[in-house]
Amino acid sequence: MSAFLGGFAATFLGTLLALQVKGRTGSLAIGFAVTSSAAFIVAVVASTALVALLRPQAPAAVQAGSAAGPRAIMSLCFGVGLYALLASLGLSGWTRSRGTGLTTSIAAGLGVVLVTSMLLGMG
Repeated sequence: MSAFLGGFAATFLGTLLALQVKGRTGSLAIGFAVTSSAAFIVAVVASTALVALLRPQAPAAVQAGSAAGPRAIMSLCFGVGLYALLASLGLSGWTRSRGTGLTTSIAAGLGVVLVTSMLLGMG
């Protein structure tokens, strides 16, 4: 899932850059898209390391490593990526018009509420 969302965030970033979005709001949207993309990339690498560590057939040297670090990094980066992507999506509409900004902000805000409730329910 991190790989898919990271690809989406990178594509969204590319779109914002190609459209030459200007202004403070556009810069914030671009910044959050970069943060999201980078966080998802780190989450993918951490989840790959976690799979290698937990695999029963892994070499002894690999199995000796702790899974706590990659698990924490993966979870943290996945959360940062989700919230940064939602922030970027919410801000992006304001670069076009007030009405579009309200629509994207409401949709992103609803996304934040739903994501938070699901993440808290899993913990």
